[in-house]
Amino acid sequence: MKEIKVLGSGCRNCEITAKAIATAAEQAGVKIELIKVTDIAEIMSFGVMSTPGVVIDGQVVHSGSVPGPDLVRGWFQEATPA
Repeated sequence: MKEIKVLGSGCRNCEITAKAIATAAEQAGVKIELIKVTDIAEIMSFGVMSTPGVVIDGQVVHSGSVPGPDLVRGWFQEATPA
């Protein structure tokens, strides 16, 4: 199971990002734990200065904008064995 954190204030872009991640994971058949992080100190601890940010298994993979659908799908394709 992958732990995915969406970093942000809970704004519309953060909600769109979280929904895109949940949808892509479901389509790829990947189990995830989706956590929304709104605490500014915790967000900054990842070095993210612009939200939404996405952290997968402790590694920042995106920040500053809503990730595109192809990018989000790519995160789960890399996770599945070829």
